[in-house]
Amino acid sequence: MRSHSSNPAVSRKWLFFVPLLIGIGILLLLVKRGAPPEQVEASESVHSVRYIAAPLVDLVPRALGYGRVRPIRVWEAVAEVNGRVVELNPRVRKGALLPEGELVLRIDPTEYQLALNRVQADMLSTQAQLAEMAIKESNYKSSLEIEEEALGLREAELQRKERLVKKGTVSASEFEQEQRNLLAQRQQVQAQNNAINLLPAERKLLEAQLARQEAQLESARLDLSRTEIHLPFQARIAEVNVEQTQYVRQGSSLVKADAIAKAEVEAQIPIARMRGLLHGSDEREINATDPDLMASRLGIGAGVWLRDSGLDVHWDAHFARISDTLDPDTRTVGVIVEVDRPYANVRPGVRPPLVKGLFVEVDLRGPPRPERLVIPRHALHGGRVYVIGEDERLEIREVTVETLQPEYAAVADGLAAGEHVVVSDLVPAIAGMRLAGQADPELLERLIRAAGAKE
Repeated sequence: MRSHSSNPAVSRKWLFFVPLLIGIGILLLLVKRGAPPEQVEASESVHSVRYIAAPLVDLVPRALGYGRVRPIRVWEAVAEVNGRVVELNPRVRKGALLPEGELVLRIDPTEYQLALNRVQADMLSTQAQLAEMAIKESNYKSSLEIEEEALGLREAELQRKERLVKKGTVSASEFEQEQRNLLAQRQQVQAQNNAINLLPAERKLLEAQLARQEAQLESARLDLSRTEIHLPFQARIAEVNVEQTQYVRQGSSLVKADAIAKAEVEAQIPIARMRGLLHGSDEREINATDPDLMASRLGIGAGVWLRDSGLDVHWDAHFARISDTLDPDTRTVGVIVEVDRPYANVRPGVRPPLVKGLFVEVDLRGPPRPERLVIPRHALHGGRVYVIGEDERLEIREVTVETLQPEYAAVADGLAAGEHVVVSDLVPAIAGMRLAGQADPELLERLIRAAGAKE
């Protein structure tokens, strides 16, 4: 009997499908018995932001600039006469502080003293001639009176002899001789008158000569005084260009000194910040010809600070004037402030003097503007601000800016005091989006201090 064996390939195929069929059966059983998937409803997203309540402050416009200290007065001693330096004050050295009236140097005065003596001698001679002329005029007048009396006698004698000639008791020759005597006497009177008439012209000549000599005397005295050079004010010596026994010529620069009673700083202030200080000022105040009057009318306060190498030193200053130059590259204008007594209250290592060339910070402050609404500068987005409105939703407001400063902006319209202004970045910013706000008290404090110009 013939036996039949199974096909090995068919057996392996069924072995593959059996596990697959079992897996499908288990999956169907789990799906049938399992609960349906939980349905989750979609929720609105909330954005976390920081905010401040917009404050009302007494706004003090402020502008900072930087410049170098320079003396308000610089004095240069220039030789006004020629001569040899016979005395040079040993204290006259670069950097020395000297009081007003201190002798700087003396030029040999001998030549100028001799010139003064010569002019004085010439004046004495002219004055003697004037005195002599006064005596001469008196003598001429006395002589004139005598000659006029003699003339009267001659005229009377001539008349007498004229009568005698007619009677025949006097010869004609005697009468003619008397006529000649009368003419001679008249000539004497005329000579005296001529001498007297010449005296005023001679006196004027001598007086003019005396006036010229008096001018020469003043010039000689001035030249003599110029041989001594004194400091016109309390100063610090900046430069010495002469030595004792050196011969100096007229026009030579000898010594330079800087006044220490007052110093000034020309600081470069950005035009935009300067505009904030001058906002609301009258044109007549800005264009006042008197700098002191302009400064008082504008009401701008000033201070100077030295912040360097751990130092933080302050000097009170006052706004003096606006410079005549404008820098178009940096868009800044020069503002000049003055500091009184820059060398006062010096403490070595703590408070240095405000010396020439020191690079300092100038702080300008305008008159206060009461109850201004301010926000941080970075909270302004192209003329708009982000406000947390009702239901904690974003409102985008158009605002009018009155004053724009690097730290803050003063808002004139479009925002109310106390409204919550977003101060953190919000990208994208979509009106109506839900916000979760958190107050930022530190930023609010910094804003109030900056707007109120408090250190």
